[in-house]
Amino acid sequence: MLKPADPSPPHDERPIGAIVSELVDEGKVYARAEAEYAKAIAAAKAKSYRTPVMLFVLAGVVGLGAVNALCIAIFVALSTLMSPLLAGLAAFVLIGAVAAGLGWLGAEKLRKPS
Repeated sequence: MLKPADPSPPHDERPIGAIVSELVDEGKVYARAEAEYAKAIAAAKAKSYRTPVMLFVLAGVVGLGAVNALCIAIFVALSTLMSPLLAGLAAFVLIGAVAAGLGWLGAEKLRKPS
């Protein structure tokens, strides 16, 4: 036969509010630890990418210098064939057309990714 349940709660159990409060506090501590861990991983990756990024930026600056030299060479070559003002305008139109074409290609690639 079944025995009736004891109506008084056991004395060694904690109230549910205290258990939930402790669970929330432990969850907060765990979330903070995970965030710090993610920050540490991101910092380590950023540190490893710093030198390559600096080299790419330097390559871009040197490449920009090369493009400037090419623009000057186009102007000088055209100025031997026509007046300097007309050569400057022709070089501007030629180089501007190349830049516009590259920009248009980039915009098309953004619209229709492959």
